[in-house]
Amino acid sequence: MRNPTVVTIGNFDGLHAGHRHIIRRVVALAKQHGWTPAAVTFHPHPTRLVAPDRAPRLLTTPGQRAALMRAAGIEEVVILPFTKELACLPPDEFVKQILVDRLNARIVLVGDNFRFGHCAQGHTDTLRELGLRYGFTVEAMGAIQRRGRVCSSSEVRRLVQCGDVSKACRMLERPFALAGRVVPGHGVGSKQTVPTLNLQTESEVLPATGVYITRTSDLHSARTWQSITNVGYRPTFDGDSLTIETFLLSPLTGEPPAGIRVEFLRRVREERKFENPAALKAQILKDVGRAQAYFRRIGGTTERCDP
Repeated sequence: MRNPTVVTIGNFDGLHAGHRHIIRRVVALAKQHGWTPAAVTFHPHPTRLVAPDRAPRLLTTPGQRAALMRAAGIEEVVILPFTKELACLPPDEFVKQILVDRLNARIVLVGDNFRFGHCAQGHTDTLRELGLRYGFTVEAMGAIQRRGRVCSSSEVRRLVQCGDVSKACRMLERPFALAGRVVPGHGVGSKQTVPTLNLQTESEVLPATGVYITRTSDLHSARTWQSITNVGYRPTFDGDSLTIETFLLSPLTGEPPAGIRVEFLRRVREERKFENPAALKAQILKDVGRAQAYFRRIGGTTERCDP
C-alpha cells in the first residue's frame, strides 16, 4: 500500500497567502507523522465547465501552480481534469475515488468555505462525516487577511488589474510576475527613446496600463536586472496594440535573453501621450531615477515585496 498522505484540495489559483497558510500546515503535519504532503487541484477551473460566463481569468497555469506548491513543500501534486464526469460525482464517490483509493489520505485540510461533489452538495461537515467512514480526519481553516483584506484569488486579480501590484504582492507573499518570450519590438525605442526588451506572455491577468518598477530575470540563466516596465499602447507613437516593454537599469552584457520573467514591485505612473519622443525619453529617465531610488531604499534586503 502507498504511503499515507496529508492532503489539501482546491483551485489554488495564484497560490496566495491563504493557500500558503494551508500548505504550511499540510507540510508540518506530514513531517510530524512521516506521511506525504499532497495537494489536489483542477484544470480547467471548474467554473469554465459549470458556469463559463462567470469563469475568472487565471493568475497561474496548472504548471505554475504545481511548481509553486512543490517549492512550498508539497511532494505530490494531483491535477484532476475537470470533466463532466468529475463534476457529476456525488461527494462520497469523490472522496472514495480520489482521497481514499488514490491518495490514502489520513488528514484532509480545506478552507472553511470548501464545497465539492455534484452541484457542490458537499461541504466541510460532509467531509468530516465521510472521514469517519473512511478513516481520515478533517481540518477546516479560516481565511487569512493582509492589511484588513481577506486574501483571495479574486482580490489578487482585482488588485493586479487596478495596477496596485504592491498590495497584490502582500497577498501573494511574492511579487506578481509575468513570463514569456522576448519578441522584436517596433524599433522605435532603440532609435528615439531607450532600448527595451519586449515581452510576449500568455498570462490571462495583466497589470493595468502604466509604468512599474520591476525586477527582470532571464528564464534560461541566473541573470537578473533591476528594471522599469511599461504596460500599454505606446500612445506617443499612436500604438494600437498592448505591449509590455522593459528597460534594464544596468547594461545588458552577453546575448540578449530569449525569455524573461518580470516581477512587478510598484506602480510609478499612468501611461500617457507625450508631445514628441524627446519628451518621452526625458520622462523615462525620470522614471529610471525613481526606480534607482526605490532599489537604494530597499538596499540588500531579501524582502521580495514593496516594503
